[in-house]
Amino acid sequence: MLFKQEDAVIIEDQLPPWKILIVDDEPDIHTVTKMSLRKFRLNDRGLEFLHAYSGTEAKQIMAEHHDIAVIFLDVVMETDDAGLQVAKHVREDLGNQFTRIVLRTGQPGQAPESRVIVEYDINDYKEKTELDNNKLFTTTYAALRAYRDIELVDEARRYQIRSRKGLERVLHASASLFEQRSLKEFASGLLLQIASLLHISEDSALLQMDGLSGLQGRNSDDLDILASTGSLQGCVEMPAEVVQRIHTVMQSQKSQVIDGSFIGYFPSKQDKVTLLYIKGVNHIDELDQQLLDIFSTNVSIAFENLLLDKEIEDTQAELIHRLGDVVENRSKEAANHVVRMAEFSYILGKAYGLSESEALLLKKASPMHDLGKIGIPDSVLLKAGKLEGEEWEVMKSHARLGAEMLAGSTRPLLHTAAIIAEQHHERFDGTGYPKALSGKDIHVYARIVAIADVFDALIHKRCYKEPWPLEKVLTLMEEEKGRHFDPELVDLFLANLDQINAIRAQYPDTY
Repeated sequence: MLFKQEDAVIIEDQLPPWKILIVDDEPDIHTVTKMSLRKFRLNDRGLEFLHAYSGTEAKQIMAEHHDIAVIFLDVVMETDDAGLQVAKHVREDLGNQFTRIVLRTGQPGQAPESRVIVEYDINDYKEKTELDNNKLFTTTYAALRAYRDIELVDEARRYQIRSRKGLERVLHASASLFEQRSLKEFASGLLLQIASLLHISEDSALLQMDGLSGLQGRNSDDLDILASTGSLQGCVEMPAEVVQRIHTVMQSQKSQVIDGSFIGYFPSKQDKVTLLYIKGVNHIDELDQQLLDIFSTNVSIAFENLLLDKEIEDTQAELIHRLGDVVENRSKEAANHVVRMAEFSYILGKAYGLSESEALLLKKASPMHDLGKIGIPDSVLLKAGKLEGEEWEVMKSHARLGAEMLAGSTRPLLHTAAIIAEQHHERFDGTGYPKALSGKDIHVYARIVAIADVFDALIHKRCYKEPWPLEKVLTLMEEEKGRHFDPELVDLFLANLDQINAIRAQYPDTY
């Protein structure tokens, strides 16, 4: 699990005093009430007195304080019914049904008890002459106890609603995270979902560290930042104070709240520890903890599976890359041809509008475009001069051979590689091979790889030719728009030539 309840540090808040609002135009009433209740306590909580000397002032105070427990309310103040209008305002305008209203009047004829109890939703009615110290104490105690119990019932109701909504968010968050196939996307999604669960929008980060490095207290270089938000977004290393807190958690091997930040600790089966850092957390209540436990159980499973999927995909990609190198080396071509071509294909794929996942798939699969050359005899493959009739037919068969070698796989990577191997020598005008496909009947992956392959082959030395100048290659590509190449893709390629040349400089020929 990402979090364990016994590991979390929960800070208990000291409960504030009960708020009592005294509304009366006679200052002596305020003084006597405070003196009589100065030692009052309920559930180890004292009293905080607020004072209003008119109905208007009482309404202002009620607007500023939403947690007033009891109002001692006079009736006759600036008007004969000022207190009754305050009671009506509290119940109807503010919608406050929780605050207990004790009507205190020195002129009971102005507000008969039976009428005001029914019409104004007050909770108690006292004449000022009967409110001695004992009566004031018992009245306050009864009103506060009623307010406390109503709050508890409402808290239970709100807890149930929050639990239901929280579980709905957990299910929604888990489902959306399971759709992510990239580790970076998964990590970013995880941060957003946890922040949503905790209703937090401050800095956060998801990090990974080797378990042994953490125990030995090494520096921030050992931390791999998977995702981050807020002011930490884009950081290549975490601030020193965050690193210190993380190492504290690594030493204790449990989640902690440290200096207003929550650091979640959860180890994986590969001796890696994933750490969740969230700033602005001083308190994790029981419900949040339960939601995190449920969410983290789902996430832990998904996280492990994603790491396994990534290992499989990385292994596939490396095997494809190495096989591509084998083919190019056998052809006596520059070993970096497949690296450059894969990068060119990725750039062109993104420019064309492929999604990030599609563009990465294209990048990983493109090095297998000439896999079929493994089946071409050296006498043809390595011939320095021009290939003659039957030799050319043998060379052309490498597209079919490559597709046959890769055919039948349900793996997206190998399936994509099979398409590219078969179609990358098709021409936009239908004069290519092996099936003479034309236009958009040629898969976009193959149309992209055709441009990347020809460009790199022309601009670099081969056993059968010297490198062409860049200007000559670009002229040829313009001339071949609509014949060999997809015109739209050629324009996109030329529009991104700066990126293409940067890749050429990064991966020069090696022989």
